[in-house]
Order: sequence, then structure tokens, then C-alpha cells
Amino acid sequence: MAGKATWEYRGDPERPALLVQFANGSIQTPENVNFTLYKNKTKRQRILTAETERLNYVGKSFTPEALKSSSLCRYFVGVRNKQTGKMEVYDAEHFNMQPILEESSTEEQQTEDTTDQSSKTYGEKIDALIEAFGTNKQKRALSSRKLNQVDSEIISKEMEKAAEGIIEAKGTTELVQEVVHRKEEETCSLFLPPCNAEADKQEDVYKFNDLISLLEYAALENVAAPFKNITPEELQEKIDKQQHSAYVLRELGDIKHATDPDRQARALWYLDTLIKLSQCKIVKWKDLAAMECPNIVIGNFMKNFTTSVYRKQRVQNSISATMKCKIVSYALALALHISDFQVDLTLLQRDLKLTENRMLQIARAMRLKISKRVMFTSLSLGEGHRLGILELPLPAYKPMSGVRKRKTM
Repeated sequence: MAGKATWEYRGDPERPALLVQFANGSIQTPENVNFTLYKNKTKRQRILTAETERLNYVGKSFTPEALKSSSLCRYFVGVRNKQTGKMEVYDAEHFNMQPILEESSTEEQQTEDTTDQSSKTYGEKIDALIEAFGTNKQKRALSSRKLNQVDSEIISKEMEKAAEGIIEAKGTTELVQEVVHRKEEETCSLFLPPCNAEADKQEDVYKFNDLISLLEYAALENVAAPFKNITPEELQEKIDKQQHSAYVLRELGDIKHATDPDRQARALWYLDTLIKLSQCKIVKWKDLAAMECPNIVIGNFMKNFTTSVYRKQRVQNSISATMKCKIVSYALALALHISDFQVDLTLLQRDLKLTENRMLQIARAMRLKISKRVMFTSLSLGEGHRLGILELPLPAYKPMSGVRKRKTM
């Protein structure tokens, strides 16, 4: 009577044994077959390849047939231990190996294929693997990328042809000058007020309403009233206490002779506030409110002349270098309306705490004519001041080029 047979499970579902079945028959010399297993780290997908002397085979664990088979049954491999008589059972995974048929099996084509594979880059080899073993999503992404690559190559070729035609028509020197001029204009347009270079009147080049909106102008009626009705004694007191900028104090002395004193007073108050704003690094609403600045004006200052930065765990309104240039350009444009389109740049530059070169650079960008005049004041005699004059037609903007030579002793 035969003895009782027992079995013992020793399997590991994560590392199953491989059951291989060849679709076109059986292998006569299994010891000469080289197997290679490829695994997907994230998904439970495996690809098994087999190389023989005649054909190459591939089997996948994620084909529709394999998935259907694995969902209906589970494979095991049993190995009988002759000494103990027990059957040791292990988990197994079934692969149906399909032959890879080549279109031509001549030795010359095989040599060419080997040469092509060795000359391919790493990216091209990855693309070939995706075409052979990739998922549908990966194949769609690869196809889309190749189409975009072809389109970009066509566009670049057309752009090269168009560029060659333009260079032949205009010449390299003229094109370089146009690019430099356009770059300077784009840089200036970031902080300059709106300019109508084709205007027939001086007041239409930098329009007053573009500098002070109608809502702001109406809100300045009460705060600018002391400027409109200022007496010589009050003006002298302001000069002694230096409550306002030197440019504004000088213009206040002539406000009684202005064509429209009310408009002049509002413009001077707005200009004085812009000058004070240019000296700040961080702008706070409460600080502007303490200067009796109307809410509509504070809101426009925050929107047009500050940038939001995250500092010290909160959002702050900061005045960057570009924003300061914008404040200076708007102040200069407003000063043109105040001073009958002839501005003392030196006096305004000192109030704004700029260097002379920076002030002249902004004035030239605003298409002003620069001249020099000797000024006689109570503080200095015969001091040379730079003037910015708005004349029509506007001169062409010529940016400063090169480096100025240092004076030698």
C-alpha cells in the first residue's frame, strides 16, 4: 500500500516561478535558450524574452488573454522532495511565448540592423522600446511628440528662409540698428507715461488726464485748497520748515499768476506727493492717509507705482528701481504742464534724489530737448542748471552708447 502524500506551501506571490509555453511547438534544446525578464516597478507587469538559435520569442503578462487567464485561475509548481516525500508547492506565472518574425532574414539586413541599433542614441532606443512594449498612453504621447518635432522643424526652416530674405533686402547693419532701437523703446515703455508722438499741441503729448485721472482730480479739491490760497507769509513758513520739495515751493511763489490757479494747485500737490512717494521703500496705506491723501489717490498709487512682494511673512507694497523710474517719469511729465513745458531738471533731480545722468537719461527717453542755463538763486550765484524742454516735433530718442572716459589728473 502506497504511503500518504503530503504537501507544503513555500511560495512567494511577489517572486513566482515562470511557466513558459511556446506557441509554435516545443524547444528541443532548452539548455541553449537565454531568458530575460523585464519588470515594471509600479505596476504588476512583466515581459519575458527568449533567444534561441533560430527565433526570438516574447511573452507578456498584461495582454488581454493573460489577464483573463490570471483572473480565472492561479498557477502553482510542485517539486517532490524524494528524501522527505513531501511536495513543496510554489506560486507560478504563466507566459505564452510568441515568436518574433522578421520581414527579411538575410545576413546583410541583419548586419545593417545591428549597425543601426549601435548608432542609435539612448533616447531613440527608449522610443523603440515604447513602440514595442509601451502602453497605449505612452504610444500616443510618443506619436504626438514626433508630430510636434516635425512641425517645429518645418517652422524653423521657413523662419530661416524668411530671415535670409529680410537680411538680403535690408542688410545686417540696418537690422541691428532696428533691433537696438526697438529694444530701447520697449524698455522705456515699461515706465514712461503714455506718449502721443504725433500730437500737434504740447499739452497733447503727455495728456494731463493720463497723469491725473478725473476721479483723482476731483478728490484733490480740498487737500489742494491751501496751495491755491497760500499767502506770502505761509509760503515763507513752508520754506523755512522745508515742508515740501524745492521745486514745488518755487512754483507756489508764482501760483497767483497762473492761468488756472486751482488746476495748478492740484497738480503741485500731486507732484509733491509723488516726490515724497519716490523716497519710500515700503509704502503703507496708513502712511499715505496720514499725509491727508484721498483714498482714490492712495489706491492708484498702490496700483500704478508699487509692486507686491512677500517679505517677513506678509505681503508688502514695495517700490522697486523700475517703479521709481516710473514715478520720476510721471513727475517730470506733470512738471511739464506746471512749468509751461520747460522744466528745471537739476532742481527736480535733487528733490527726487537722483544722479544727473539718470535724470538726463529719463528726460531723453521722454523726447525732451536738453539745454543748460545759468541760474541765480538766493543759495547760489551763477549755478548751471539743466533744462528739459518739450518742443514739437519731438526729437528722435537716441540712447547713450559707450562708456564715458574718465578725466585724468
